[in-house]
Amino acid sequence: MDVFSEAIPRVIEEAGWLAPVIFIIIHLIRPFLFLPVIVICIAGGYLFGFLHGTLYSVIGLSLMSFFFYKVVDIFPSLRNRITKLKEKIFKDRILTLGQVMILRMMPFVHFHLLSLYLMEMTNSFKEYMRYSVMGVILPSAIYTAFGQAITEMPLYLSLLFLVMLTALFSYLGKKGTATYKWDRFFPRKLPSE
Repeated sequence: MDVFSEAIPRVIEEAGWLAPVIFIIIHLIRPFLFLPVIVICIAGGYLFGFLHGTLYSVIGLSLMSFFFYKVVDIFPSLRNRITKLKEKIFKDRILTLGQVMILRMMPFVHFHLLSLYLMEMTNSFKEYMRYSVMGVILPSAIYTAFGQAITEMPLYLSLLFLVMLTALFSYLGKKGTATYKWDRFFPRKLPSE
């Protein structure tokens, strides 16, 4: 893993105008390299700066969500394996959309496991993609901007951050908000009468 972590920035720096494309492709093959999302986002912040690094990470993670949805449709055995992982980790717990979004910010939670939750919560591919894109914006921005700082935080600050996310996760679960409608956040314009 360290070999890939050190080689990725070097390859991207030497790629020139192809660097963003290579970076997005690295997001797509990241699961096969066993690299956590945070490592790639930190590299994006280092190589492209906050704005472009965040944008490329959002594109890469959104494409990963897209491909996950399509691959799970084609290979039901993969969906079964991730469902078994879900049952093993979360047992019969039902998560709310807010909790899934909070878990997206925690670097040690399986990305595709949360994508499976989103698939089960949504009624269509379009709705799944909306929530997937919304769910990767904040973690991409946080890890791109503060990823290096988070990894270098003293233990007590890291634990405080984890406790805060856990409290927010718990609060969102108790609130009982199972789903949010897209129109609640982005109301449709009514035609003029």
